[in-house]
Amino acid sequence: MPRIKGLSFDTMPAELAQRLNEIFGPDRTKGTVTGTPGNWWTVWARVPGILGAFSAYPLRDAPLNAELREIALVRTGYLRASQFVFSQHSKSARKAGVVEEKIKAIPYWTVSDVFDKQERAVLAYTDGLILEDGRIHDAVFASLRAHLSDDEILILTYAVNMYSLHATATRALRLEYDDVPERVVEIPAPVSPGVQDWLRTSWARSEADEGTG
Repeated sequence: MPRIKGLSFDTMPAELAQRLNEIFGPDRTKGTVTGTPGNWWTVWARVPGILGAFSAYPLRDAPLNAELREIALVRTGYLRASQFVFSQHSKSARKAGVVEEKIKAIPYWTVSDVFDKQERAVLAYTDGLILEDGRIHDAVFASLRAHLSDDEILILTYAVNMYSLHATATRALRLEYDDVPERVVEIPAPVSPGVQDWLRTSWARSEADEGTG
């Protein structure tokens, strides 16, 4: 479960009401309109200033091609291993007009031939921001600059880093689809000879319970 308790709807600041109505729809007990639990919103609502800051610059209104933006954000979610960011922005990419074969190929874009030169430049820049902590090779930046204006590059840089923050925080706080046990743990040896059933997670849950008891 999430590591920080979210606010109940009747205790949230009034200024969040309109935004939450858009996110959750009329029946808030059923999660968000896209089917997530919605605790990303209820947890961050504890600090309205931060939640407001996340929306201070609405990317959907920014002068950057929506397909390019969403390709970059899907890649960001994948690289940060955030099921939540990856899943949500796969949907956003589809809505923005990215074709299905490109959404599917984002995890392995380097060996895929479905992306054009502009998209490959955006994906390479995203990889440099995330995988190399912003150490962008001159050749990558030159390729990006051949396709995007300076303002578009700034917007793309902001977007990728913002959603890297979201992905990292969501995993750390175990929110939404990232509310999962730690996967990299020792697999206990079986009592009797045979290959351990490492896909079964009951032992992982019991160990976590012991650590918090």
